[in-house]
Amino acid sequence: MKTVASRETRNLLQYPYLLWISLFIVVPLVLVLWYSFTTPTPTGSYEFSISNYRRFFEPVYLRVMSRSILLAIEATLICLALGYPAAMIMVRLGSKWRNTVLLLLVLPMWINFLLRTYSWMALLGRQGVLNQFLQWMGLPPQYLLYSRGAVLIGMVYNFLPFMILPLYTSLSKIGKEQIEAAEDLGANRFDVFRRVIFPLSLPGILTGTTMVFMPAVSTFVISALLGGGQDMLIGNLIEQQFLSTGDWHFGSALSILMMVIILISMAFVSLTDKGKTFEEGNLW
Repeated sequence: MKTVASRETRNLLQYPYLLWISLFIVVPLVLVLWYSFTTPTPTGSYEFSISNYRRFFEPVYLRVMSRSILLAIEATLICLALGYPAAMIMVRLGSKWRNTVLLLLVLPMWINFLLRTYSWMALLGRQGVLNQFLQWMGLPPQYLLYSRGAVLIGMVYNFLPFMILPLYTSLSKIGKEQIEAAEDLGANRFDVFRRVIFPLSLPGILTGTTMVFMPAVSTFVISALLGGGQDMLIGNLIEQQFLSTGDWHFGSALSILMMVIILISMAFVSLTDKGKTFEEGNLW
């Protein structure tokens, strides 16, 4: 009797969650999907059409997408190049210093994303901290803000923790005995890294790459503030369709295409990580 009552209580507790999911996730997704496959008619009604998706394949929009993907790939590779050594150093630290470094890494993420991006405007501006330092050194000021480089810096700064944390998790799960076994078999440090550490850290690399690439390819705040809107990215294009031009149908089609890219990436990572387990332990 008690088991039946507890089961009924658990079922009742699920209803608020299901209601929340339906109102704020399922219904908006259905509306976006409906807008993407419809176009308005002169009579004020809507008709089914795939013209919104065909429009995406026009050269001007393909250039926007290719620019977004290229910039996101560059940001992802830089985050990987910076994040992998940082994660290895964190694993080698003692527990006290490791927790301190983790706190310092996560602490900026508690600050609003918009404020963090605004801070780079103060650093890279014409009268910013970096230019003032250059002038103090007797060097000419540089036009750093409102450039592709500024957008890249903003992406790396905001998304680098999403690369470091998965890498740190994967590296920390590699057992010390695996490293010692490779060394006992005659492997030097480079061989240990190439044949043991790097292969076992691939799940972290894939997860970190996905977690950096997805927000980087769809961002619009960083490119608008640090890039000055000079280079249109796919995120800016979607924002423009909803807030400026009022073309919700084309904007919805772009959003659905971005969601498809995200789902494909998630499926790829899931298939890669499937069946891979690691023993708990320390790398060094």
